[in-house]
Amino acid sequence: MQILSFPLFFLAFIAATPLNPRAVQTLIPKSVFDSTTNLEQYFTYNYPWGTDHNGAARMAPSHVSLSAGTLTLTAQPVTGQKPATHGGKQIPIHYLSGAVGAKQHFTVPANGGLAFSGSFQATTIKGTWPAFWLTGVNGWPPEIDMAEWKVSGKISFNTFNTSSQVAAKDVSYRSPENFHDIRTELRHVNGKDVQVKFYMDGKLVTTQVGKGFMGKAMYL
Repeated sequence: MQILSFPLFFLAFIAATPLNPRAVQTLIPKSVFDSTTNLEQYFTYNYPWGTDHNGAARMAPSHVSLSAGTLTLTAQPVTGQKPATHGGKQIPIHYLSGAVGAKQHFTVPANGGLAFSGSFQATTIKGTWPAFWLTGVNGWPPEIDMAEWKVSGKISFNTFNTSSQVAAKDVSYRSPENFHDIRTELRHVNGKDVQVKFYMDGKLVTTQVGKGFMGKAMYL
């Protein structure tokens, strides 16, 4: 069962001063999925912290593949796996799946920002939970769900300030068989917070704020 297939690139920009806001530096190039060598230069397999998280799938490198500039992540049912542990609770593992995490940590600096973009083909069928997201390296939050596909047939754009203070926007995800462009722009505001703009297929979906996110390292 294919759960996620997408050609993906990331672009990050940092304005050294407000006088030159258009200065651009590419941190992960579009060619990253052209070969295994390119992929492994910028990404590690599984989550940045290991094989398990808070769902019923365990990550495995064998479920990550490349073809013609497209990264494909696949899942399959499995039995007999040791349970995962998250938040002090055991979670049964029902699937093996694939994930990649960037080797670099990402931080929104003062007077600067980051942009992440890619083209995704993702399913919203029952049993799947594809996600394109940022989460804190040195504690949680921050978390920014740049795109999270749900079994409801919707796509979510979320910013977690705490477990109870969450800005969330769900919209219908039409034509999941097609590729859709996702872009997220992060910019510092007021010296401590981060403004997050979420786009899908070139249209602004919602704007949220990460409280105190500026300067905090995040995993991709």
